[in-house]
Amino acid sequence: MINLNQLRAFYYVAKHNSFTIAAEKLFISQPAVTAQIKLFENYHDMKLFNKQGRKLFLTHPGKLLFEKSELIFGIEDEVETILTQMKELNHGLLEIGCTKAYAKHIMPSIISVFHRTYPNIKIILEEGSSMAMINSLREFKNEVVVVAQMEVNDSRIQFIPFSQEEIVVVLPVNHPLTRKKELEFCDIVMEPVIMKGKGSATRKKILDLYKKHNAVPNVFMESNNTEFIIDLVERGEGISFLVKPSIDQKVKEKKLASRKLKDTKIFLDVSLGYSKNTPLSPAAKAFYEIVKNSFIEESPRGGIGSIMAKILAGHSQNE
Repeated sequence: MINLNQLRAFYYVAKHNSFTIAAEKLFISQPAVTAQIKLFENYHDMKLFNKQGRKLFLTHPGKLLFEKSELIFGIEDEVETILTQMKELNHGLLEIGCTKAYAKHIMPSIISVFHRTYPNIKIILEEGSSMAMINSLREFKNEVVVVAQMEVNDSRIQFIPFSQEEIVVVLPVNHPLTRKKELEFCDIVMEPVIMKGKGSATRKKILDLYKKHNAVPNVFMESNNTEFIIDLVERGEGISFLVKPSIDQKVKEKKLASRKLKDTKIFLDVSLGYSKNTPLSPAAKAFYEIVKNSFIEESPRGGIGSIMAKILAGHSQNE
């Protein structure tokens, strides 16, 4: 097996044609450089340098070895450069997991601020249910996730809540229940429901709601695609339960209606999640710091809309 320290000593002597300069570059003594090369020559039974006066000349084996070692240590320099760039956040990759609703309504603003601060970091955003994204932490697919916090019995996962989002009843605009400003649970108990799929925190909240009233939802269909659910409700296929920001625009456009349940508040804790046992990469640490400094420590938890406004306002002041 090649001794890289000995090969490195040879490379620097050959590159600079000097034992003295090689010693300076390697931060070792000149005798140490000479000893390393002698050991290398003796082990491989070949002579690498000829000397005439004070001048050094590479032998034929020495020339061939120098060409290959130049490639090796050129790659080493590239690796060191990349490591430095990653540490200084001038290069790197950030893998984030997020629920589909938050990918549309909160992540664009956060990612926009992150990208302006660290333009050379490539971002990969994976979407899925809250449970699927939590599992992606366990499987090391993502470093950080933005999800609705669920009851997860796993000490390896750390959740930091930073927002609360209200779940509302979503109705077609021409539904008879839209005549009411506020709904009773008995108003919706028999309605066909388009339910969020398995792994969704919204789904669990709604199932708990029905269980509390000793009822079972009349599930017409299940899906984790929020846009698909919205489209079905808009077509009059049933009602659903979604976080308010996901349907605000449709409500403004009078394509959907939303109502709250009387004496019932249903909230999701939106959280930043990461693995406690795995050190975050420099890029993931930077993302965490942007989220934390923007609103986790400085303001009480509010809705996604207030978070977006705060992030963008804070960023504008820093420009």
